[in-house]
Amino acid sequence: MHPVSGRVFAQVMSFRGAEWLEREERDIEEAADTALDALDLTKGLGVADVGAGSGYMTVRMAKRVGDTGRVYATDIQPQMLTLLQQRLTEEAITNVTPVLGLVDDPKLPDGVLDLELLVDVYHELSEPQKMLRGLRNALKPGGRLVLLEYRKEDPSVPILEDHKMTVAQAKQEVEAEGFALSRVDERLPRQHVLIFTRRE
Repeated sequence: MHPVSGRVFAQVMSFRGAEWLEREERDIEEAADTALDALDLTKGLGVADVGAGSGYMTVRMAKRVGDTGRVYATDIQPQMLTLLQQRLTEEAITNVTPVLGLVDDPKLPDGVLDLELLVDVYHELSEPQKMLRGLRNALKPGGRLVLLEYRKEDPSVPILEDHKMTVAQAKQEVEAEGFALSRVDERLPRQHVLIFTRRE
């Protein structure tokens, strides 16, 4: 249970559920490219896909930041990183660095990232405060932390309640660790795009 908000942490999705990450309906339900449009990713940026899984968002981010950019794809399950590496090889993508993280440490280099993206991941973190501190350290001054989370405010969103978050919950928890909620984008069908900036 989160000590600030009282929220119960959701269970981490196992690598055995990786096929669900690649389901055909996902692009309709989550509109990945629309989500990335909201983030204004440009060539040359250093970014992270935190909880990258099999690389669904990683490869899209890699194409947007281009050869002069770098994507750090971090996950706590080595089996997920194996699937990710297979995908990178198949698609000949060379600007991604896979990273095996820990439940309390994303294992990202300090001060190098312009943006970190967590897609349907933050609510599963079992050590969110420690993870947020590590994520904050990896950002450049003014860098952005972006959470995509299913809208808990909307009972029609067909996702288990502990896999959803309200804007208020996210703001309360994340701002306690040195971030400020700068924008909430609601262009996606089912998810909030919660854009935080690193406070100095």
